[in-house]
Amino acid sequence: MSATDTRLAQLHEWLAQSALKLEFTLAPASADASFRRYFRVTAGGKTWIAMDAPPLQEDCLPFVKVAALLRDAGINVPQVIAQDIARGFLLLSDLGTTTYLNGFTPDNPDALFSDAIDTLIQWQLASRPGVLPPYDAALLQREIDLFPDWYVGKHLQTTFTGAHQQVFAATSKLLMDAALAQPRVYVHRDYMPRNLMLSTPNPGVLDFQDAVYGPITYDVASLFRDAFVSWPEARELDWVIRYWERARAAGLPVNADFGTFWRDFEWMGLQRHIKVLGIFARINYRDGKPHYLKDTPRFISYARKVSARYRELGPFAKLLDELEGRAHSIGYTF
Repeated sequence: MSATDTRLAQLHEWLAQSALKLEFTLAPASADASFRRYFRVTAGGKTWIAMDAPPLQEDCLPFVKVAALLRDAGINVPQVIAQDIARGFLLLSDLGTTTYLNGFTPDNPDALFSDAIDTLIQWQLASRPGVLPPYDAALLQREIDLFPDWYVGKHLQTTFTGAHQQVFAATSKLLMDAALAQPRVYVHRDYMPRNLMLSTPNPGVLDFQDAVYGPITYDVASLFRDAFVSWPEARELDWVIRYWERARAAGLPVNADFGTFWRDFEWMGLQRHIKVLGIFARINYRDGKPHYLKDTPRFISYARKVSARYRELGPFAKLLDELEGRAHSIGYTF
C-alpha cells in the first residue's frame, strides 16, 4: 500500500471494521477507465471484490440500483454484500477472474456469444420507461462532441475548418435522429466482452452503473463491434442475425426488416465509435491513462467502413481520411 494512497487506507479500514471483520489481503482486481478501482479481497479461503469509487468523481448509487434491476431480471451480476455510499465503498461477490475477452479460444466464440445474446434479451425484456435515465438527444450530443473536443483537438492537435464542422454537425444529426427513432429498452452501455465474465450461470455481467433507457441496437453494437477485439464481418453479421431472430421470437420491438435493423446497428455503432475515440483521448490527456489510445485504430477502422457504405455518411468518410492525413503529419497513426 502506498503511503500516500489515503483512499486505499480508508478502504482497508472500512473492510476491517464494518464489512468483513476478518484477516484479509487486498490485491488489484482490474483496471477501469473511470476513477473507480477494484480490489480482490481474500479471507478464509474466500474472495470478494471491493470497489473504491471516490465520491467527488463517482456515485455508487447507480451501481446498486442497476445491479438490483439486473438481478431481478435473472441476470448474473455481483451481489452487494456491504456498502458505504457516503464514502464510496462497496463489497461485492466475486464473479471470477476470466473475462470473455481473455477467455476466447478459436472454438468458443459462438457458444459464448450465444449466452451473451440470451442474457441481453433477458435484460431488454425487463425494460420499463421511467426507471433509468433516458438516452436522449442531449446525452447523445454530449457524447459525440467528445470527438472534436478530445480526439481532434487534443490528440490530433487540430481544429475543424468551417466545412469540417458542417460535415460533422450533419453526420451527428443523422446518427442521433436514427438512434432516437429506434424502439427503447434498457441499455447497459458497455455490454462488451471485457465486461462479461466466464461464470455459472454464464455470463456474469459487470460495469453496468451507467445504464440508461435508449436505442435497442446500442448493446448489440457494443457486443459485436468491441473496443478491444474485432471479428470478420461475416461473423458479426451471423451473430447479429441470431440476436435479431431471438429478439423477434421473444417479442422485443426489433424492426421486422433485417436490412433496416442492420443499418440501425451500423449507425448506432458509428455513434458509439465516434464517442469512444473522444473518450480514449480524454482518458489519456486528462486522466493519465495512455494504454487505451492503442485501440483507436480499431475504432477508426469501424467508422471508416460504415461511413463508406452509406451515401449519407460519405462526407464523414472523407473527413476521416483528411484527419488520417493530419495524424500522419504529426506522427500519429490510425
